[in-house]
Amino acid sequence: MSDSDWRNANHANWDERVAVHLGPGGYDLTDLRAGRGRLHRIEEAELPPLAGKRVLHLQCHFGADSLRLAQRGATVVGLDFSTAAIDAARALADELGLTDRARFIEADVYDAPLAIPPPHGFDLVVVTWGAITWLPDITRWAQIVATMLRPGGQLYLAEGHPIAYVFDDAIRAADGRPGFFAPYFLCEPIIDNDPRDYADPTAHLVNARTYSWIHPLGALVTGLIASGLTLDWLHEHDAVAWRMFECLVQDVELYRWPDKPWLPLAFSLLATRR
Repeated sequence: MSDSDWRNANHANWDERVAVHLGPGGYDLTDLRAGRGRLHRIEEAELPPLAGKRVLHLQCHFGADSLRLAQRGATVVGLDFSTAAIDAARALADELGLTDRARFIEADVYDAPLAIPPPHGFDLVVVTWGAITWLPDITRWAQIVATMLRPGGQLYLAEGHPIAYVFDDAIRAADGRPGFFAPYFLCEPIIDNDPRDYADPTAHLVNARTYSWIHPLGALVTGLIASGLTLDWLHEHDAVAWRMFECLVQDVELYRWPDKPWLPLAFSLLATRR
């Protein structure tokens, strides 16, 4: 498999998702348009103060969370590889009158140091929810994060837990729970042709093929440390921001196991550049 295979497939898939996520069955932007955008409870409880900070939001999609950060007084650069997403993000920033606080750049994450004009030296890099699973090289990703931060700058990451990615509804257990889908230490990409969308269950994607990777927690943390970051804390959560499995039940805006917290569904961390 060449780099262009997975990039082209994932690019087409995410370009198509933008219209779905901006449609009636997609993301709810009511709070954002009212000027009081809220993040999920996990980020709300954990993110450091943002007023006056220079923030880089990697894999920002169409910029909804980037603009929520801007509404809190941050100056934000959002980066995403999807042309449709960046076009939508710029239009949304203009609609909300936030073009002085948020700008959006179309580029691959691995090209961020070249795509974003200097000076870099961001106070905070933010990466949240279903982002790093689309990247094949987690060590290189960690190096990119470190490159974009000033000394003392921080990375905030909130993600689906890699142990949960071992399971999937495509293989059901007898009780209806997700079954084993991919090995935790799988080195190859997971190639999927699922036409469903996580936000809008009525959507049927034409560009359904995707390539994703499971990054074990140890490899992620080791990559960050090797890149010059110090781990401040690491939290594991029994809830996640989207319906990862059909059996999960919604608790306000997060999704949990229906009975017991069988395994972590998400994790978050804060790391500081040395």
